[in-house]
Amino acid sequence: MSATSYAVSAKARAKFGKFLSMRDYSALLSCQSVAEVMVYLKSNTHFASALSEVNERDVHRGRLEILLRQNLFNEFDSLCRYDSGISAGFSRYVVEKTEAEQIIRFLILLNSNSTEKFIYQFPAFLSKHTELDINKLANARDFGEFLEALSGTSYYGLLKNYKPDEEGRLPVSEIENKLYWRVLGNMLVLIKKKTKGSERSELESMFRTINDYNIFSRILRLKKYYNLPPEMLKANIKPEFSDFNRKVIDKMCEASSSSEIFNIMRSTGRGKMIDKIGYKNASDISPRVQYRVAKKYMYFSKNPSVVMVSFMFLCEIELMNVISLIEGIRYSVDQKTIQSLIIH
Repeated sequence: MSATSYAVSAKARAKFGKFLSMRDYSALLSCQSVAEVMVYLKSNTHFASALSEVNERDVHRGRLEILLRQNLFNEFDSLCRYDSGISAGFSRYVVEKTEAEQIIRFLILLNSNSTEKFIYQFPAFLSKHTELDINKLANARDFGEFLEALSGTSYYGLLKNYKPDEEGRLPVSEIENKLYWRVLGNMLVLIKKKTKGSERSELESMFRTINDYNIFSRILRLKKYYNLPPEMLKANIKPEFSDFNRKVIDKMCEASSSSEIFNIMRSTGRGKMIDKIGYKNASDISPRVQYRVAKKYMYFSKNPSVVMVSFMFLCEIELMNVISLIEGIRYSVDQKTIQSLIIH
């Protein structure tokens, strides 16, 4: 293994060592305003350079999140420049994941006739890396114009057969699933093609574990909020990207209650982690599993690519924590509730 490959692990672990500590989170939780949060982040944490141009007296939540996401992208991109065998593929994964998030955000705005808001929160750093035509997308005002903006991209063929219903609304959840499976499928193909031995085993285990909990959370959400029948739920799941067997997935889809879905999940080898992660709400489970799995590999993996991906996942969790903090303080949520949202 090359010296530059080892440098990836060293650099990622060094960066991880500068993540927010429990002491930082305690200090942030005691802040009385978003401005105070900004002062602390700029003065005492690794976010200082990312937030150097933010005026804490006139901070806008949307602008702040864009800057933090840009910082996350830059951190991971800097690691991908090292000589890691599949670093270019990992970089592409991050871009595709961000593209999918932006497409979904646009469709949500389209469903609410608010597409003019799209450009104001678009992460500008993505423009240099994406195949999306941002100007066309920003100017689209209906689904036809949206598809036209995607023409010539790999997303057009994926989404061209969708149509708004009688009320002009799109099946955003179904489209989100299709985009998610595309991103994950591309990543797993890359892993199988470019890696072997313990590197492949660890990467596949990490992505499949996180995906299995995403499947579990997706079934819970679709059953609770959309009351989808079992056959529609099954159609939203790709068992080839999971370590669950088809029978387990079918049982969860056919379950009559959330508690039954939980019991089925707990009966699997994968589901035994549920009671170890200290979640408060069902929506907390997937990110807490992501944090637990990534942190384990960050400390113990000997494969630079695994450490690099672990770092990426841990960055996402830390960003989620900061946004939860800012939102909680902004809307005067009590400190105990905000603290329960922090994954650390």
